[in-house]
Amino acid sequence: ELALKSLGSEGLFLFSSLDTNNDLYLSPEEFKPIAEKLTGVAPISEFEEEETPDPSGEMLSIVAKFQPLVMETMTKSKDGFLGISHVALSGLRNWTAPAAPMSMMLARQFKAFLPPKNKLDLGDPWWIIPSELNIFTGYLSNNRFYPPPPKGKEIIIHRLLSMFHPRPFVKTRFAPQGAVACIQAISTFYYAIAFRIHAEFQLNEPPDFPFWFSPGQFTGHIILSKDSSHVREFKLFVPNNRSLNVDMEWLYGASESSNMEVDIGYLPQMELESTGPSIPSVIHDENGNVIDSRDPSGEPIQFVFEDITWQQEIPWEEAAQKLEVAMYPFKKVSYLPFTQAFERAKAEKKLVHSILLWGALDDHKPLSASLPMPGSGRTLRETVLESSPILALLNESFISSWSLVKELEELQTNRENEFYSKLADLHLEKYNFPVEMIICLPNGTVVHHINANYFLDITSMKPEDVESSIFSFSNNFEDPSTTTYLQFLKEGLQRAKPYMQT
Repeated sequence: ELALKSLGSEGLFLFSSLDTNNDLYLSPEEFKPIAEKLTGVAPISEFEEEETPDPSGEMLSIVAKFQPLVMETMTKSKDGFLGISHVALSGLRNWTAPAAPMSMMLARQFKAFLPPKNKLDLGDPWWIIPSELNIFTGYLSNNRFYPPPPKGKEIIIHRLLSMFHPRPFVKTRFAPQGAVACIQAISTFYYAIAFRIHAEFQLNEPPDFPFWFSPGQFTGHIILSKDSSHVREFKLFVPNNRSLNVDMEWLYGASESSNMEVDIGYLPQMELESTGPSIPSVIHDENGNVIDSRDPSGEPIQFVFEDITWQQEIPWEEAAQKLEVAMYPFKKVSYLPFTQAFERAKAEKKLVHSILLWGALDDHKPLSASLPMPGSGRTLRETVLESSPILALLNESFISSWSLVKELEELQTNRENEFYSKLADLHLEKYNFPVEMIICLPNGTVVHHINANYFLDITSMKPEDVESSIFSFSNNFEDPSTTTYLQFLKEGLQRAKPYMQT
């Protein structure tokens, strides 16, 4: 109360965003973001001082490419952003170009991408930055403006993402956090490493309220020597193959419990790419003497790099799938694209288990996960969809798929393929915000469906309080969510029997 009286609500809001341990005192470490903002000087962290690579090592040139969010893809754009203050979206509207279009980095800084000694098999994932959150730990505060100082392997990822925007958070507020990688190919001297990173950006600064910008994922690859002295190739990007790939949230008040707006949108391009292999910053002749990096005519010396012959390799799609399963154990079941799922179901004479969402199921924090409501894709994927009995039954008896409402709306209006249009029609008829689980025949006929809000409501109740006979609890599994979802799937199989037998 005294702090509120002294600072006012907005002042206390800013103070709280810096007071990370909530002791009502700002330590020098907590005050550092403001000091850096006021002085314009960012001190080098202790880790960077200890780990500074040899400055005479090879340098890698990286360029950033960025096309801003297409505002028309935001749901709020349909009513002209009615009721949304211009200030709230100012950070988003003003972000039209990368913060640093080009950067020179030491090759050895990329050693963070090298595999640990026990992860040298193709496709065997490891964590570059481990996730520290799960369904039980909850999530990190929304009331923050400045990222905590990166440590260890976070430093190179923070530096890379800072090329896009000055305030990247390498640890997201929601699970799964972190960065995961696996070996895609091996040669005598080189690794090709595939990676996936979950990170987000804070676009606003005081006195505005926080605005979180969360791309679904960053993915990419790096080819580097086993001693990290040379980087042959590097690329990092936000996939743009789906119609929506960014989640956004912004606060409307000076506290953690303040009203929050949420939306989704499409980002056409956000990528980093090396302009060529890393090259020596200092060149020596055969006697060890430093020589000029330009030839007598003034042209830069051209380097010739040996071809890499891979002794073992796996396709990019396989490596990406391994990373996806590491982030999301529920992906041990294959989730096919919508139309492909029905084709497979017809061929294998199985039912389709379909999840229809407003926001994505396998991005790091789907939009529905951020809403203060129980029916979220995040809750589903971190509980029932990861449980062993559910995984076993889905693999045995169903073809699974998940889709965005927006994608099915587009498919519904596409009259080039009447069958696909009808499939979308039948799905959208049953959809209720935010997530609908649907079981249907290969021809699209829905035999069973349940809304995630209702599902999680009944699984949070005591068994004796559940009136519906459709979902009964059994004692086979202690977790009522797993039991109830199993019952939902089995009920779907039962209802489909007369149709599947004809």
